Amino acid sequence: MSIFSVFTLLGGLAFFIYGMHQMSNSLERIAGARMERIVNRMTKNRFAGLLMGCIITIAIQSSSAVTVMLVGLVNSGLMNIANTAGVIMGSNIGTTITAWVMSMIGISGDNPFVRMLKPESFSPVLAFVGILLLMTAKTQKKRDVGNALLGFAVLMYGMLLMSGSVAPLADSPSFAKVLTVFRNPVLGILIGLVITAIIQSSAASVGMLQALSLSGNITFGMAVPIIMGQNIGTCATAILSSIGVGRNAKRVAAIHLLFNLIGTAVFAVAFFGAHALFDLSFVDRQINPAGIALCHTAFNVGTTILLLPLAGRLVKLAETIIKTEERPQVAFLDERLFGTPALVVAKCDSFSREMAQKAKDSVEKAIANIRAYSEDCSREIEEIEGEVDIYEDHLGTYLVRLSGKKLSAHDSKITAKVLHSIGNFERLSDHALNLVESAKEIHEKKIEMSEQAKKELTCLENAVLEIMGITAEAYETMNRKLAEKVEPLEQVIDLLTETIRMNHIDRLQSGDCTIERGFVLADILNNFERISDHCSNIAIAVLEADTDQYDPHEYLKQIRTMDNPRFKELFEEYREKYSLVA
Repeated sequence: MSIFSVFTLLGGLAFFIYGMHQMSNSLERIAGARMERIVNRMTKNRFAGLLMGCIITIAIQSSSAVTVMLVGLVNSGLMNIANTAGVIMGSNIGTTITAWVMSMIGISGDNPFVRMLKPESFSPVLAFVGILLLMTAKTQKKRDVGNALLGFAVLMYGMLLMSGSVAPLADSPSFAKVLTVFRNPVLGILIGLVITAIIQSSAASVGMLQALSLSGNITFGMAVPIIMGQNIGTCATAILSSIGVGRNAKRVAAIHLLFNLIGTAVFAVAFFGAHALFDLSFVDRQINPAGIALCHTAFNVGTTILLLPLAGRLVKLAETIIKTEERPQVAFLDERLFGTPALVVAKCDSFSREMAQKAKDSVEKAIANIRAYSEDCSREIEEIEGEVDIYEDHLGTYLVRLSGKKLSAHDSKITAKVLHSIGNFERLSDHALNLVESAKEIHEKKIEMSEQAKKELTCLENAVLEIMGITAEAYETMNRKLAEKVEPLEQVIDLLTETIRMNHIDRLQSGDCTIERGFVLADILNNFERISDHCSNIAIAVLEADTDQYDPHEYLKQIRTMDNPRFKELFEEYREKYSLVA
C-alpha cells in the first residue's frame, strides 16, 4: 500500500463524513416540526422511547446527535432522566441501518438488477437527481431533499474510495502481519473505541471496517471486538456534550456509556467463552460488509433485549455514579439543542404559545381586578409579568441564534411568527400590570364611577376580553379565520374608547364626573386601546405565517378602504354587539 493509497483512504473518509453530515442535516430539516411531536412521545414509557429513538436516528442518520439532543432536553428540564434510557437504546438500533446501506458496496454479480443495487450504479443517479432539485426546486423542502440525495451520493463515493484504497492490502504480507494484532480481543475493542472516539462517528468507523473487509483479510473473530469497541467509542460525543451541564444531563451520557460497556462485557464473555468451549468454526472465516452489518445489528439489538427490562436499574446506576451538586437550571432550551434547529424552532413555538396563554391570563385577571380589587390577584399579575419577561428574554436570544442556522421554509415562517409576537405578548403583560395600578388607585382612593361610566367600561372590558381570547386561540392553533376576526374587533374597540372619552368630557362639563375619575378612566382606556393594538399585531403575524395562501398586507389595505366584505361583515357585527346605550 503506497502513500497515494493512504491519501485516497483519508480522502474517502473525508467524503464519507462530509456526506453523512450533509445528509443528516438535510434529513433533520425535512423532519422539521415533526421532531417536536416525536420527542414529546418519548416521555410516555420506555417502549415508546425505544421506538421513537429508533425512528429519529433512522430519520436523521446520527445516533450521536440523538444522544446530544437528550442531554440538552434533560439539562433544559424538558425531559425526565428516567425516559432517556429507552431512547438511547432505540438510537443504537436505528444507527445499524447505515451499516446495512453501506454493506451494498460488497454486492457482486452481472445480473442487471443486482448491478443496480451496487453503489457505483445508483449513487450517480441519486447525485444527478439531487443536483437537479437544487437547481430547479422552488421550495426549500425540495432543495433539502436534493441536499440529502447529494449527501448520500458523496457518502457512498467516499465508501468506494476507501474500499479502492485498501484493495492492494489483500496481497500485502506486511498487512497480514499487522492483522495479527486484531486477533487479540482486548486490542480489537480498544482500536474500535479509539478510532470512533477520534472521528466521533460510529457510522464512519463501521464504514471503514466494511471497506477494509473487502481486502479479504478480516475475519469474524477480528471484526466482532472492533464493532464492540466502536459502540463504546460513539459515546465520546455525548460525554463531551455533558461537560458543564447539570447532574441529570451528565447522567444521560452515563446511561449511554453504561449501556455499551455492559453490552460489550456481556457479549464479549459470551462470544469468546462459547468459542473457547465449542470452537465456533465461523470465527476464523472471512467477513464481508454484510457480515459486519449483521454483527453490528446483533450486538445492538441483543444488548437492548438484555437491558431494556433493566432500564430503571440502569438509570439508578447512573444516579449512583454521578453525585455532583445540581446547579439551578431554568427550564428553557439548552445550547446543545441548537445542533437540531428544527427541534429548537418547534420548542420556541411551544414556549411562545405558553407565553400567549400567560399574557391572556394576565389581561383577564387585570380586568377582574378592576371590577373587584384583590391584593392576591395583583401579586399573581406581577408574577405572570415577570415570567413573561423571562420568556421574551430567552426566546429572543434563541431566535437570534437561529438566524445563523439554515432552516426549512416552514421553520423560517414559524421563527418569524414567534419573533414578531413575543414583544407584543410582553407588552400585553405590561399593560395588565398598568391596569393593576389603576385598580389599586380606585381601591385606595375609593373612587366611584358614575353609573353610565360603569356601563360603558363594562362593555369595553367585554370587548377586550373577547379580542384577547380570539388572539390567543388564533396564535396557539395558527387559525387564519380566527386571526381575521381580530382587526375588525380592534377597530370597534378604538371607536369604543374614543366614544367613552367624548362621553366623559360631556359628563365632566355637566358636573356628573370629576377630574380625578377622569385621570383613572383615561389610564384604563389607554391600556385597553394598546392591548387591542398588540392583539392586532399578533394576528398579523399569524396571517404572515400563511403567506403561501394569503397576503396579510393586501388584507390590511382592503380594511383601510372597507373593500374586504368579510371585514365589513365582522366590523358591523362587533359594532352592534358592543354598542353603547345612552
